[in-house]
Amino acid sequence: MKALIQRVTRASVEVDERTVGQIDQGLLVLVGVEKGDDQARADSLLHKLLNYRVFSDAQGKMNLNVQQAGGSLLLVSQFTLAASTRKGLRPSFSSAAPPEEGERLFNYLVAQAQSGDVPVATGEFGANMQVALVNDGPVTFMLES
Repeated sequence: MKALIQRVTRASVEVDERTVGQIDQGLLVLVGVEKGDDQARADSLLHKLLNYRVFSDAQGKMNLNVQQAGGSLLLVSQFTLAASTRKGLRPSFSSAAPPEEGERLFNYLVAQAQSGDVPVATGEFGANMQVALVNDGPVTFMLES
């Protein structure tokens, strides 16, 4: 699994001009599911999301995780993260998980995240989503599990 995380002061997702998920301070997480991914990889990714120290402490150093910073997660499925871009001028999605498997693992990740202490919002799997954000920093990282 891959996740592009962005530290945000606010972020939201709209589908058909209605807001389906929004957060204030926290992490916008774009999630890509690849062939061969499983629940163990989703658990590993969630552990990283919840514990990755990308928020500033009192001294201005990135020492706090999302919970310590009082933030939230906005999880958005994005199959294009699984694209291969090494050759040519058109991405290949052959390494992306089939839609039903991607949805199952994304929903598993969301359910596991929601069982914790950090507020969680989501996009809508498979929908044409409009994502708006204010990237704080900017701070952006690619995580893989």
